[in-house]
Amino acid sequence: MSAPTLDEICVVNLADAFRGDGEILCNPIGTVPMCAGRLARATWEPDMVYTDGVSVLPANDFPVGMPDAPRVPESYVPYRTIFDIVWSGKRHVVMGASQMDMWGNQNFAAIGDDYSKPKVQLLGMRGAPGNLINHVTSYWIPNHSTRVFVPEVDVVSGPGYSRTRELPEASRQFHEIRRIVTKLAVMDFETPDNRMRLRSVHPGVTVDDVVENTGFELVIEGEVPESRPPTDEELRVLREVIDPTDARKAEFE
Repeated sequence: MSAPTLDEICVVNLADAFRGDGEILCNPIGTVPMCAGRLARATWEPDMVYTDGVSVLPANDFPVGMPDAPRVPESYVPYRTIFDIVWSGKRHVVMGASQMDMWGNQNFAAIGDDYSKPKVQLLGMRGAPGNLINHVTSYWIPNHSTRVFVPEVDVVSGPGYSRTRELPEASRQFHEIRRIVTKLAVMDFETPDNRMRLRSVHPGVTVDDVVENTGFELVIEGEVPESRPPTDEELRVLREVIDPTDARKAEFE
């Protein structure tokens, strides 16, 4: 089997964020996150369930080349019941971000100092505030640059650790930003003060490359390891079972 691509390395390192989750609703947004969630379920997290993007929890994956095979629903979760899952902490979502700071405060609402008259209008708050408070959140942010990783976000869509520590404990019991994966590296917040830590760098990327493209000081502990490559079995699942084209299609069905 040929060497893994950068995308496959990103997928497997994002999939690692789901280790130990057990029976939760995996809700990855985007093709790479969708492939990561499906890989986790197909390997080390078989109890995890994932959504088709609307109201069905599919029970099966299909080998590449079988796009017309019938999809077997594991369960139906219409919109009116999704918040029962969200508010219970039994969900792990993967979102994106237009900006993020060292504490994990995330912005995909608007760019500019004045929210009432933004320089660039983006998605708005969407479900980010509720996601961050109610359950585990990870991030897939392909473009690792100083425009994205900034000293201070213009608008807080998803609250990071500097915001949630001000809340009563009962209001932040499920708050956890588990992992951030970019095209350069993997970060987390496993530090005493919950500042962003450089966890690993992808093959061919140096620590200096990451530092140069980050607009704040990362926590760097000793020698930073290289991001792990997929195992042979993980590559087989990615290439022969999880069809990225089908994953993208599933997001919009």
